[in-house]
Amino acid sequence: MKQVLSIGEVARRSGVATSALRFYEERGLIHSERNSSGHRRYPRAVIRRVAFIVFAQKIGLAIDEIGAELAKLPQNRVPESSDWAKLSGSWTRRIDERMAELERLRAGLTRCIGCGCLSLDNPGDRAARQGSGPRYWIGDSRRSS
Repeated sequence: MKQVLSIGEVARRSGVATSALRFYEERGLIHSERNSSGHRRYPRAVIRRVAFIVFAQKIGLAIDEIGAELAKLPQNRVPESSDWAKLSGSWTRRIDERMAELERLRAGLTRCIGCGCLSLDNPGDRAARQGSGPRYWIGDSRRSS
């Protein structure tokens, strides 16, 4: 008999709210079986899937992307370390891009907020000529005119 966990046990062990677990299940990211009284019962291996989902969300993957990644796992056995490593191995580029964006944010935080490119009524605002939004933050150059 395989060991199963209640939704509360999975929440406690994974640090994820039961509402999030239900959402993940609705989206097909995790699966449960129902016992005779209708309560969800999860296989122990779901804890690793939940950890993967949480980590993937933290690096910026959307739920649909996470689902596509999880679909690559073997269906006929519990995934092993090598299976998880294959999935996460392609994330290095994405993490590097996110780190670079955060570095830009840290370097330009004060200048960006105070530059005026988001002002509503600034007729002398050169950035507004390039379009709406924080033009310099999204990568437009500071042209002089």
